[in-house]
Order: sequence, then structure tokens, then C-alpha cells
Amino acid sequence: MLVFGQENKNLTKNLQRLRFRKGMLKPKFHLNGDSAFILTTGINSAYVLGYSGTVMVPLGWVGGSVGLVLAAALSLYVNVLLAKIHELGGKRHIRCRDLAGYIYGKNAYALTWAFQYLNLFMINIGYIILDGQSLKAMYVLFWDDHLMKLPYFIVIAGFVCALFSFPLNDEKKASPRDYNIPGSIATKIFSCIGGFANLFFSFNTGMLPELQATVKQPVVGNMVKALVFQFTIGLVPMYAIPLMGYWAYGNETSAYLLNNVSGPVWVKAVANISSFLQSVIALPIFESPMYEYLDTKFGPTKGGAFSLTHISFRVLVRGGYLTINTIVSALLPSLGDFMSLTGAFSTLPLTFILANHMYLMAKKHKLSMPQKSWHWLNIAFFSVISVAAWVSAVRLILADSKTYNIFADL
Repeated sequence: MLVFGQENKNLTKNLQRLRFRKGMLKPKFHLNGDSAFILTTGINSAYVLGYSGTVMVPLGWVGGSVGLVLAAALSLYVNVLLAKIHELGGKRHIRCRDLAGYIYGKNAYALTWAFQYLNLFMINIGYIILDGQSLKAMYVLFWDDHLMKLPYFIVIAGFVCALFSFPLNDEKKASPRDYNIPGSIATKIFSCIGGFANLFFSFNTGMLPELQATVKQPVVGNMVKALVFQFTIGLVPMYAIPLMGYWAYGNETSAYLLNNVSGPVWVKAVANISSFLQSVIALPIFESPMYEYLDTKFGPTKGGAFSLTHISFRVLVRGGYLTINTIVSALLPSLGDFMSLTGAFSTLPLTFILANHMYLMAKKHKLSMPQKSWHWLNIAFFSVISVAAWVSAVRLILADSKTYNIFADL
């Protein structure tokens, strides 16, 4: 959240908002070491409980382990590219769409806006699905009567998230583990492609310019340091959980790891409630760009932040946005499908294709021919991967739709 000085008049407030939107006003709130912490906690969220089943199972030991390292290295590379072009034309571009609009023009601004908010919308859906799975897993620990289905818990989770938006030790004897990639040859191929899309989804949020807007000078150097920390030390817990989960349960690993874990009820209950709370608290980070846009574009301009008009607007608009997220989450509660679709349709184009091309356009007079060729190669490669991942994700969703009905109790 960017904090401005106290304004006494609505006119002053609107002028400052306009200047900030155009990159003329610099934020007062700065992050240095905190930016590394925020980036690191962003990738070490409750989502890691799904990577054993959504990354390791379709890719196996070799593909999953190597893929985690390569995806992290590639993600660090493209994020550093994006960080280096934060300041162009003598001003800071505080949103991804602002940067695209400055480089390409108005149409690219709108297209980037659509991709970014679609990406954040899909991430929100994943968080709500995770919340619902956490609540259901905790419920089953005490009342395994099958009366409460997963969609019911997703609705409860969505309600709790909406409220927040307004202001292992295994005692069970280990069974034989199978590390073979399950399914027919065609299923294995499409699952592997979907698994690679999940890898790129795991490391990227599409919000780097928004976070970099709060970093103090030198803005590029500090952001690069934060990214290096994120993709080195910050990856230790993220690597540990998927690899340990896959080692323990093989290709039977669930898309929500805690569904496989056995042991004392109170330990599993604490783990599930921790997952739920972490997701609920993290979700507003990915909602905030949409709220900022809605508040700026349609929100009331008169009255204080806690006036009845402002509160009513936030309850109606933010509650409506979370309602849409929740309904979609309950309709199709397969976390792996949403991760693959998000990776293919928004993460890869927004983070890998767009970042390479924006850097190419911004630095075109300073790059040698081999450097330009390298960036064009990246653009072509990730474009092919994005299309293949999109086809794979659609196939996975269609295959699951034949097995599960809408509002399925997975």
C-alpha cells in the first residue's frame, strides 16, 4: 500500500492521485529488505502444499527436480529484466500496464491490464480453493459424515476472505511408493506440459512493477537484490515441501498435500488451520490491484475513507468481486487445472513473453545483435510453450469434466 501525505482538500487529493498515476509523484513509503521478505513469502504460500501433486506427480523425479531449478532460474532472469526497465523516460512506472502503455501505446496498456487482472483473478481462485480444501480436511478429521461437501467449504472460505478485504510427522506405516508418471502416453505428455505451466506459475505473480514502486533508490539495484534473495535462500522451503511430499507419497500425492498426511489429529488440525489462515491473509495482496483500479475509476471522490458512501462502495464492489471468485472456485474446484490454465494463459505471456519484448523495445539501441537475437529466441520459445500449455490445460479440464460434475466434492 502506497502512503501519501495528509491532504486537506478533495481537489489536492485528486491532483495528487492524477500525478501519481502518471508517474510524477513518488511514494513516501519505501521498502528495502522488506521487499525481499514480501517476495519470498509470496512464493512460500499455502500454494506449496499443492506442488507435490501438481508439479512432481506429472513430471516425476527428474523432470520435477530439474524443472524446479530451471523455472526458478528463468523466472529470476525475466524478473530482473522487468526490474531494470522500471525507470524509463525519466519517471517510474508503478504498474505493469503503465510500463506497457509507455512502450507500446494505449492498446497495449489495455491488453496488459486484461492479462494482469486475469492472472490475479485466477490466483485468487486458487487461494479460495485452497482455503476450502483446508476447511474440509479439518472438518473430516472430526466429522467424517460426508454431509459437508467441498463447495460448501469454498463458499465459507470466500465469505471469510471477503471479510478480510473490507478494512509433520507421519506415524502411519509407509506403503510402497510408485514414482511412475500415471496415465496413458497421451495423458503423460499433456500432464507433463501442464506440469511445466504449473512450474512457471509457481514462481511468478505478475505484480513486480507494483511492488517495485515502493522500493527506495537505487530502485533497480535494491529490487535486483530482493529478487536474488527470493530465488536463492527464499526457495529452500518451497523446494523442500514438494520434494518431501512426492518422496513420501509418490504419484498418489494429492493436489492438497495435507490430504495425504496421517498422524495426530491435533497436528493435522493445526496444519490445516494454518494453511487456511495463511491463504486468507495472503489473498488481499493479489486483490489489491483490482481494488485500486475499481476505487480509482469508480469510487466516490468526496468524504473520508470511513464515510458511509466509501464503506458502502467497498462492501458492494469488493464483496461482488469476491463472490464471483468464490462461485468460479466452487464450480470447478480442481486446483491443478486452474494452475495450468493460469500458467498458460496469463503467467507465461505476461511474465516471460512481455518482459522480454518490453526489455527489447526499451533497450533496442543499446543491445547488440546477439543480445537482440537472444531475446527474440526467448519470445518465440515461450510463445510456443504458452500455446502448448494452453492446449494441455483445456484438455485436462475437459477430461476432468467427464469425471466430475460442477460443484464436485473432490
